[in-house]
Amino acid sequence: MERPKVGVGVIIENKEKKILIGKRKGSHSPFYSIPGGHLELGETFEEAAIKEIFEETGLKISDPKVIAVTNNLRTYSNDKKHYVSIILHTNTFQGNAMIMEKDKCEIWEWVDPLHIPTPHFDASEFAIECFLKQRFYIAGQK
Repeated sequence: MERPKVGVGVIIENKEKKILIGKRKGSHSPFYSIPGGHLELGETFEEAAIKEIFEETGLKISDPKVIAVTNNLRTYSNDKKHYVSIILHTNTFQGNAMIMEKDKCEIWEWVDPLHIPTPHFDASEFAIECFLKQRFYIAGQK
C-alpha cells in the first residue's frame, strides 16, 4: 500500500509584506505556488526548506520556522498523489529571486497574500490560508 509523501513549502515574506509565488511549468503547470519541494531521508524540515529555496530561487533564506501542516487531498483526488506538506515561514533572506529550474518554473513574483493568482496549487493555497488565519491546520481542506 502506498503512503503519502512529505513536501515542504516556504512562505517567504519581504519587507512590504508580500510573499513569493511562482508560476509552475511541467508537472504542476499551470498552477501558481509558493516555492518548496520534497523532504529527503534524514533531513530536517528547516534543512529541506533552505536547500529547496536555494535550488528553486537562488535566495539564501535563514531562520525558517514551521507554521502549518496541510493534507493535500485535492491533489490526491485529481492526480492520485497524496502529499502532507510542512509549511515554513521566513522574512530573512539574501538575494533576488531567479528562475533556477527553467523546466519547473516560468516566473517568480511578489504578491499580496490576500490576492493570490489563480489557478493555485492546493498545498500552497492551504498554506497561505493557514498563514493569514494564523492557524497551524485547517480541517476538511479539499
